[in-house]
Amino acid sequence: MTEGFSARAGTWLAEHAPRQPITDVAEARLFQGKLHDAGFAGITWPADYGGQGLTRVEQRAFDELAQDYPLPTRPFLIGLGMVGPTLLDLGTSEQKRRFLRPMMRGEEIWCQLFSEPGAGSDVAGLTTRARRDGDGWILDGQKVWTSRAEYAEWGALLARTDPDVPKHRGITMFVVDMASPGVQVRPLRDMTGAVRFNEVFFDGVRLPAGAVVGAVGEGWDAAVRMLGHERITISDLRVPRGHPASHAALAALARARGVAGDGHVRRRLAEVYQAERLAELLAARHSAEARAGRPIGPRGSAGKLAAGRLARLSADAIADIAGHTALAWEPGDDSAARLAAALLDAPSTRIAGGTDEIQRQIIGDRVLGLPREPAADRDIPFSDLRAKGSA
Repeated sequence: MTEGFSARAGTWLAEHAPRQPITDVAEARLFQGKLHDAGFAGITWPADYGGQGLTRVEQRAFDELAQDYPLPTRPFLIGLGMVGPTLLDLGTSEQKRRFLRPMMRGEEIWCQLFSEPGAGSDVAGLTTRARRDGDGWILDGQKVWTSRAEYAEWGALLARTDPDVPKHRGITMFVVDMASPGVQVRPLRDMTGAVRFNEVFFDGVRLPAGAVVGAVGEGWDAAVRMLGHERITISDLRVPRGHPASHAALAALARARGVAGDGHVRRRLAEVYQAERLAELLAARHSAEARAGRPIGPRGSAGKLAAGRLARLSADAIADIAGHTALAWEPGDDSAARLAAALLDAPSTRIAGGTDEIQRQIIGDRVLGLPREPAADRDIPFSDLRAKGSA
């Protein structure tokens, strides 16, 4: 079956996949819809909700073939890689029927509303508040560093629903219509010149009872589950072979610049190749374990670390091979502009989805069983912590 699937996927990609990156979100949505209609979106998701009902074997086969093309997957990454799997785990049947098919087709884009100005790595320290209002909720607060919020239709949000219990136990996850009255999105421009993050403000936003994901007060467990999916998604991302930071592209660049024989450049290329293969093999191992029914859980942090290491080594290689042309180039030189973007974007891989330091702490605490760092606030009601902090 896998051979037939691979042959069909290879033929479809050869006929329909773009040859140049698609940057327009509307075009990306159209392509995602065609991808779903052809049977290559939601490959492992249940057929009852619009997926293909296949296995990770078919997913890996498709991912391998897709490496040859710059598929416009970024706008849909949060929905398909993080929110969707969490809804499959915890969502009601109504939520699955309502959200999963439009998500797979690119008709609705999602963002993840976790980080706050005063609670970055300490996600459980969030202060965005949702209070009961009849059968529903009223939401007030602020989020920051939110990817895709500038064009997302929906968001998965964490809010504090009970400040009188310890901080990890008074949180609930909600789905939020980003077009709701009281939602304001302010884009933030990063050092590549692109707008990929946003501040999001909530002022008296009304949420229906059906917006709760999982159970009220159990949002931290839902967040841990979603962050686990996020780390696996990030670590499982394949670098397209044509991407300027891939080993193949960097080796070709070194040959074109006549430095492929330089010992330092050869070491750089060897490091990138080794890191690229390590990330791929680790992702393949996690996929095989998932097929066998073994939860990845906190071990997904190792894949996230591998992806960050690969980005750093690729950026170092770009700087050594391309030199100043990776930072200053003639107008219209798209290849140099893409090199610069890859170089400047590399640090974000080690921050987004949890910093390298957070991933190491997760591995130490939850995989290796090392002693946890002291947490004096773990059993103190959040309202008491806020009162002490403001005193």
